[in-house]
Amino acid sequence: MKNPALSIIVIFHDMRREAKRTLYTLSTAYQSNVCDTEYQTIAIDNGSTYPLSNDCVRKFGPNFEYHFFETKSKSPGSAVNFGADIAKTEFIAVIVDGARMVTPGVVDASLTALQAAEDPFVFTLAWHLGPDVQNVSMCDGYNEVAEDQLLESIDWHNNGYRLFEIATIAQSSRIKIPGGMPSECSWFAMRRRSFIELGGFDERFQSPGGGLINHDFLKRALSRPVSNPSVILSEGSFHQIHGGVATNVPIAEHPINAFLEEYQIIHGRPYEQELSPDPHYLGDLPPAVKNFFDESAQ
Repeated sequence: MKNPALSIIVIFHDMRREAKRTLYTLSTAYQSNVCDTEYQTIAIDNGSTYPLSNDCVRKFGPNFEYHFFETKSKSPGSAVNFGADIAKTEFIAVIVDGARMVTPGVVDASLTALQAAEDPFVFTLAWHLGPDVQNVSMCDGYNEVAEDQLLESIDWHNNGYRLFEIATIAQSSRIKIPGGMPSECSWFAMRRRSFIELGGFDERFQSPGGGLINHDFLKRALSRPVSNPSVILSEGSFHQIHGGVATNVPIAEHPINAFLEEYQIIHGRPYEQELSPDPHYLGDLPPAVKNFFDESAQ
């Protein structure tokens, strides 16, 4: 592979079902206006009991590589940092939760935005597949079988933007436009050098799923005086149901209090979502996406 500009680091933990779809959405068979020499995908299996295989990952293209990360940690932090360490590209993108499929223009749009700013931070907003956020829809019977049927009802392989038709915007991405930043980013991209200079993900976060590790990194990334956050409105990431410790539990059982306690112990102060610079808005809003923002601004 000849000098790719971007490495996509995607973390999996016991996600054989979900990984196949996520990896397909990162392939050139699905992504538009890019070729496999422009980017690579680094798929990292974070200590799974039932891991992926090298063959399973590499079948999606010559720009895919697989690593099993030996760990007993239930947090993705060390695996993300490992991915950044082995990446040799100028830019990296991070998908902390490998259950997240993406839309067909996210790689091309990210590459364009990354090359347009001195110290870029490029992200998309996040959605949950299903009729409601999955903390709610799972209580009404939404499960893997229902999701498989829902995905089969649309031709997402050939038109990934149809994912917007069968999804609900995630709580953390319900921002007003203009104004506002999400509390975490499920797809973000930046200079690899900047990620490393920030110290990467804070490996002291050891809650299952990482707790507020992603929130913590976003706060640090946006605190830089030369930070240039840009949100690609026409693209997104879509969470598949998989038994996630935060996304796939009833709201009354959400471990947020434990996550907040861990943050307090690590930093010696409560977690607060600080005021951030308004992002630059990139891309047109498809009609199906506009409905989400009209709702979120109420």
